[in-house]
Amino acid sequence: MDRQKKILIFGAAWVSALLLTWFLYARTIAPQVERQVKLAVVTRDLPMGTLLRPNDVRLVNYPERGVPKGAIFQVTGNSGATGKVALVPLYSNEPVLISKLSAPTSLEGFSSIIEPGYRAVSVPITDASGVAGLIQPNSRVDVLFTRTGSLVEAATSTILQNVKVISTGRLLPAGQTADPRTPRSQVVTLVLTPEDAQKLELAKNQGRISLSLRNPLDESHAGNTGPVTTDALDSGLTERLAAAKRSNRNLADPNAWDALKKAEPKKKEPEKPPRVVVDVYRGDKHVQELFR
Repeated sequence: MDRQKKILIFGAAWVSALLLTWFLYARTIAPQVERQVKLAVVTRDLPMGTLLRPNDVRLVNYPERGVPKGAIFQVTGNSGATGKVALVPLYSNEPVLISKLSAPTSLEGFSSIIEPGYRAVSVPITDASGVAGLIQPNSRVDVLFTRTGSLVEAATSTILQNVKVISTGRLLPAGQTADPRTPRSQVVTLVLTPEDAQKLELAKNQGRISLSLRNPLDESHAGNTGPVTTDALDSGLTERLAAAKRSNRNLADPNAWDALKKAEPKKKEPEKPPRVVVDVYRGDKHVQELFR
């Protein structure tokens, strides 16, 4: 009986020793297998202000314990890294953090959506000149210029066609809200070539600007965009103004102007047909004599 107890005690000691050895080996010597997660990192060095595209970001396995705060786990989508702007320089294989990115429509990232070679120019509008608020970001518009002045000088022409709108209203820095007491700024920002930007700036200072909304699928360009004058509204206006100038009328006088507007331009009376036509032959010459 004593021998059996000794064998049991000896066996229990061996089992305990084996378990303790395995535990120490698993904790100190055996390779540790940590849980991995998919993390978005940049594929190359990116300067500040870069708009992240799908080839700039990839997913890699990253230890779960070492995931930095604010990391991004998707490439595309609303919570993905692409479509956002780098607020600081990013380096190859660096984890992408939400704190280092900005939405392209925000004040910090807005300039990155302007394609190289283009410029952003803002124009003030009203409900009438801005199509009653129907113009939204990414709309396509034509720009109309109206030169004000006298009836002879006034004209409207299309100076730009199929222009992209990138924003409406005024952008605010992140975290800042608009003061409700401040009047709403009715401004539309367009993307133009430098030459068209100069043309638009000149037009803004020489007359009135208005916008006409286009179908986004309509990429046609009208060939005849020359100025439309007041003759298109009143075909006899130019002739009446010339008559007033010849008669030295004072058009500042309302009575004289009303009389001028009522005056109809004289119509030329058609010539009466001849009553008698006589053929006269003189040798080899033939003439006709008309008697009215």
